[in-house]
Amino acid sequence: MTRPALVRSLAVVGVASLALAACSSSNTSSSPSGSASGGSTGGPLVVQTVLPATGSLAFLGPPEFAGVKLAIQQINAAGGVLGQPVSELVGDSGDASTNTASTTVDSGLAKGATVFIGAASSSVTRAIYKKITGAGAVQISPANTAIDLSSINDNGLYFRTAPPDVLQGAVIGGVASKDGRKNVAVLALSDIYGDGLGKAFQDNFVADGGKIAGGKVLSYDPKASEYSAEVGQVKATNPDAILLIGFDESKKILQEMVKQGVGPNKVPLYLVDGNLSNTIAAGLPVGIMDGTKGTTPGAQSSATFKQQMLGVDSALKDFSYGAEAYDAVNLAALAAVAGKSVAGKDIAANLQAVSAGGEACNSFSECLNLLNSGKDIDYQGQSGPIDFTEVGDPSAATMGVYEFGPDNKYVPLSFISGVVPPVPSVKPTS
Repeated sequence: MTRPALVRSLAVVGVASLALAACSSSNTSSSPSGSASGGSTGGPLVVQTVLPATGSLAFLGPPEFAGVKLAIQQINAAGGVLGQPVSELVGDSGDASTNTASTTVDSGLAKGATVFIGAASSSVTRAIYKKITGAGAVQISPANTAIDLSSINDNGLYFRTAPPDVLQGAVIGGVASKDGRKNVAVLALSDIYGDGLGKAFQDNFVADGGKIAGGKVLSYDPKASEYSAEVGQVKATNPDAILLIGFDESKKILQEMVKQGVGPNKVPLYLVDGNLSNTIAAGLPVGIMDGTKGTTPGAQSSATFKQQMLGVDSALKDFSYGAEAYDAVNLAALAAVAGKSVAGKDIAANLQAVSAGGEACNSFSECLNLLNSGKDIDYQGQSGPIDFTEVGDPSAATMGVYEFGPDNKYVPLSFISGVVPPVPSVKPTS
């Protein structure tokens, strides 16, 4: 399947204004379909999380786990799904260096889970999606952004509430261009996430008249023990800014950058969703991150939603992808109601319908009332508009741009909402 071309309209909120390329389009949504399993409801709906409690993306785990738990609490308070409370199975995904996610998936399938929320890492999803979708369960990731996941052979059962990196590459490229950068070095971890986002940035930044320092994106092994050689390569390109694409190992790289005199206090630094963290500069001098910018998908969370999340986990410091996890659960539950079935294939068959084209609603209980009245719905998520495409990507999304202050903590700078650019044509992957 190929993604339809989509009309691109952007609404920019905040102090920055970015113009991204427009594309022409058509997009339609259908009414909820009946159960593809002969009307059987089954039940209860069992949701298995496959999220990072450990590993290189563990800093993203707390808000994602909290988002899932909050959604299930609210769904059950509204009467559950098809008259039964939703059951949550909490599971770790680890990272791509472990088999943790596969073990979690096996456990969830054995316990009757038909909805899997995760993984956060695109590489981890690569390792588990066949097992999930091959069993007829639906997988919804709140944080996968690798571009090539749009074309996997998933039997129509893989979805994500975070947009593919064609959007993030366009936004971070636009930010760097607007800041006057002309010769940016790109250092990216070598995997489907790093490779895809690095290319998306390159394509957009070069189209804006910029150059990639050294002529190409530099890659690194995220499992390496140290990064002196890689940082030395970056330094040798004499860049006017550096884009670092990575996960938790970015802390080691940043320390080496400071050591070699190309830290963010010397050369402007840009980060992305995988390493935009208030702990990335742990152990480094206060103020060293001042002015560093980064991007991550998601609308600005309301004060009410943040308070609700803190009610689930009072220790939350970051909220990245918490809203996407919350929306993933709500959409799965609403699709089960629309299809009158908790079977994975029936849920998948109704996810497009409940996410676009109907009467707008903002919570499970509000949307449930509309469904019970026989109306088509358009769930408007906490993470922004979603509107699933035929390949399970959000066709509309919001990207946040953030900036670090002198306390080495980041704050919102702007939010860009619009239709996601079409994913470049790629050969379907198995």
